[in-house]
Amino acid sequence: MDSMNLPALLDGGWQQLSFGPFRAGVEICSLVSADDDTQPAVALLRYAPGASVPAHRHTGMETIVVLEGSQQDERGIYPAGSLVINHVGSVHSVQSPQGCVVLIQWDRPVEILNQPDSNS
Repeated sequence: MDSMNLPALLDGGWQQLSFGPFRAGVEICSLVSADDDTQPAVALLRYAPGASVPAHRHTGMETIVVLEGSQQDERGIYPAGSLVINHVGSVHSVQSPQGCVVLIQWDRPVEILNQPDSNS
């Protein structure tokens, strides 16, 4: 793969990129797609105000840089400029009451916990 240069992400350069659906209230712009679970992936996630991701376990390391807005979990609130590292085995849920954009790198997909039973 060729190198990628995305200038001025911290100054809103991400606004020129295309996003698509990821999960309810969250859009994704894939920068480096993982072909399988052995390759890390890199993306931008854009949370609408009030969006959240349910409780999940990290099966690989995840690194997040908050570019705009703020994100929060059970450990605290992370405003723009924050670096968040979620280690293998860590569990949390994520909310963004005011919306945010984050640069995220993950080694392996997360495991969503307590999914509603589709038979009920």
